[in-house]
Amino acid sequence: MSDFGNYGGGSMEAKKQQVMDQVRSELALANAQELINKINEKCFAKCVTKPGAKLSGGEQDCLSKCMDRYMEAWNIVSRTYINRVQRESQNAGGL
Repeated sequence: MSDFGNYGGGSMEAKKQQVMDQVRSELALANAQELINKINEKCFAKCVTKPGAKLSGGEQDCLSKCMDRYMEAWNIVSRTYINRVQRESQNAGGL
């Protein structure tokens, strides 16, 4: 038997919100991990041509600039995507 029948209307909504918040949190974590993985992959390949025990000053500068640019681009794409999804959901709600 399902536990869903044991909740009143308000409790069910609270449970639903809790699940949605958890999903959003897990998606945010997955996105952050993806961003870090992509930065490591792309920037390391671009900036560290001869891996050694230490990074040279030029490699450190390159990595710093590469990470900044990658994160800026990621944020622009994320904001644009979120705005698009919000617009589409508002347009779908008006139908």
